Amino acid sequence: MQRIGDAVAYFSTKWIPDALSIAVALTVVVYFAAVLSTGSGPIEVVDAWYGGFWNLLAFAMQMVLIVITGYGLATSPPVKKILQWIALKPSSAKGAIVLTAVVMTILTSVHWGVGLVIGAFLAKEMAWAGKRRGIKIHFPLLAAAGYCGVVLAQSGLSSSAALLVNTPGHFLEDQIGILSLSETVFQPYNLVYMLGVIVIIPLLLSKLHPNEMNVVEISGDARDSASYDDLDAGEADTPAARFNRSKPMMLLVVAAGLFFCARYVFQNGIIGINLNVVNFFFLMLGVLFHGSLDKYAKALVSGSSAVIGIILQFPFYAGILGIMAGTGLLAMIASWFVSISSPESYPVISMLSAAIVNFAVPSGGGQWAVQGPIAVQAAAELGLDAHIAVMTVMMGDQITNLIQPFWLLPLLGITGLRVGQVLGYTALMMVVVLGICSASLILLT
Repeated sequence: MQRIGDAVAYFSTKWIPDALSIAVALTVVVYFAAVLSTGSGPIEVVDAWYGGFWNLLAFAMQMVLIVITGYGLATSPPVKKILQWIALKPSSAKGAIVLTAVVMTILTSVHWGVGLVIGAFLAKEMAWAGKRRGIKIHFPLLAAAGYCGVVLAQSGLSSSAALLVNTPGHFLEDQIGILSLSETVFQPYNLVYMLGVIVIIPLLLSKLHPNEMNVVEISGDARDSASYDDLDAGEADTPAARFNRSKPMMLLVVAAGLFFCARYVFQNGIIGINLNVVNFFFLMLGVLFHGSLDKYAKALVSGSSAVIGIILQFPFYAGILGIMAGTGLLAMIASWFVSISSPESYPVISMLSAAIVNFAVPSGGGQWAVQGPIAVQAAAELGLDAHIAVMTVMMGDQITNLIQPFWLLPLLGITGLRVGQVLGYTALMMVVVLGICSASLILLT
């Protein structure tokens, strides 16, 4: 399994450029495609590019917040205590693998930003708890179990596209209107897919655990706990510092925020939740769990590198969309999809195309910005509901995240593992999950 992982890792590191480089390269490809196939002039295409370049700033900020608020919550002291408590429950290596995978698939279904970070911390806590109790757990497999939740990141309650199309003013509102979560995330084909992943993947991973002779335990020179920043270190005792740590002010703001969230859900139900409400709730919860605005801000600084890619790449994705929409290339691509699809085959074709595009556009939100308009128009021309366009793109996106180096980086940084040690297991998971997804779409759409 590790040899498979090493081979995939070699290909990924040698042949797949950084995400920003790919975004720029896609811009060049789309530019020339528009010039050569739509009759638009070179200057006209440049104008269309700049015309769209800044159109997704609000969406980009929403994506930044979903990642950074997830990181802030994942690194809070209460969450650390919960992870340590969970890590003491398994009595065997296979039990540790199953529990880690089940917890992470469920948690990532609720908030993928939290799950992406907590999965690595839980794997590390689980590994140390096992080592202290004499349970030999294969750490690379445990890390893969901590990462497996990414295959539900865009099917759950924090799905970038599903929440966006439920938010007034989204960039495709004129084409599809507002779609509630009951029309997207709670579709039967998506629920069956999620249930299949939660049941099958943990069992699959437990069967892959090697015998004790081949187990690679967590390194003995690593910290005897998951790595959390000491946010109290070096705090000054000045009036300004005491104001920054003020609990009454923090509690007043958090109480008001959480009250609003509770009232919103009571009035609109779970299906009425949108991207702004999710970000607002996890922002308030993160501040509460850290105990002060000062500690929360310090926690976010340590996780800010995770959002740099989103900040830099989204304007280029918006520019690509500007070219496609402004020159007629979007309509041509959508027509091509219609020509090779039928209403019965389109869901699987859309999902597979999204799985491929994900290698070039690793952000689910960025991929929806680029591929969403094409999927929506193609579905409309085939007489299909808009939710099929939304969910098939997101399902394809999340499946190949299992072998997408962009999202593996936080896991590798926290666990200290090489990409090849994990990628073999995640590649095998991807094949199985692809089968689960295809079956659910074929049978239930």
